[in-house]
Amino acid sequence: MSSNAKKQPALGRGLSALLQNAETDITSASAVPAGAVALIAISTIEANPFNPRTHFERSALEELKTSIQTHGIIQPLTVRKMGRDRYQLISGERRFRAAQLAGLTEVPAYVRIANDQTMLEMALVENIQREDLNAIEVALSYDRLLEECKLTQEQLSEKVAKSRSHIANHLRLLRLPDAIQAAVRDKQVTMGHARALLALASEKEQLAALARILSEQLSVRDVEALAKPEKTSKGAANSAGTKTKISLSTTEKLYLSYLAEQLGTKVSIDKTTDGKGKLIVHFNHETELQRLIEMLKKSE
Repeated sequence: MSSNAKKQPALGRGLSALLQNAETDITSASAVPAGAVALIAISTIEANPFNPRTHFERSALEELKTSIQTHGIIQPLTVRKMGRDRYQLISGERRFRAAQLAGLTEVPAYVRIANDQTMLEMALVENIQREDLNAIEVALSYDRLLEECKLTQEQLSEKVAKSRSHIANHLRLLRLPDAIQAAVRDKQVTMGHARALLALASEKEQLAALARILSEQLSVRDVEALAKPEKTSKGAANSAGTKTKISLSTTEKLYLSYLAEQLGTKVSIDKTTDGKGKLIVHFNHETELQRLIEMLKKSE
């Protein structure tokens, strides 16, 4: 494989586009046995093409470089054997990059055997556990585990020890425009802001709200309030013969919030003065509809 082909691929690409071979464990005749911890020449290690992290802050890498120069690498990298004197990172890319900046020629590493499917899953799950991973990177990791590792949300929930509603709420962020996802990634807005923006009906409204958040330093509650006038004003000018929609009570709003949290999607109520109404569960694509149906089936 050429050196250009080893560059980190874009997130979301299928496994078939990433792999040289479906069974790439080349574990024979290696100087370092699998399962061992050893000092490995940094020149023999290649980056992990499955790493969900695409953004590494230079200042953070410089701080880690200084720490490594002073204390060495405290936590070994984890690599897999690719043949004699060839290894590929499974986890520890920040330490790997900082070690390169520090001018190290060798790094301590755990040597493991993993096929590409297992390696992708290990890298994604390991990275999700990191505290410094932003909400968008977490969401992309969840999405890849579901799509490329063919996990169900229930299996994913068990692997990462997170609730299904937590996973669903992160996945919903990927429906937002790229500009908003970038703002979350760059810590210009919080995940709470982003979730509140999902309640706005159109991308245009979401982007306009983002501009206000950044210029006016709006809180999450401020953003949540932006969507409320739309919900309460609809139906105020109904034509003759139609029933007038009314505002929801505090209890009903709490029900909505609970349902949205449990289902991981937008939920709304259309209620009229005669006490009748509709409970509406929103979805944006067929995969999400199937997920909701599966959740309802399991609750029977």
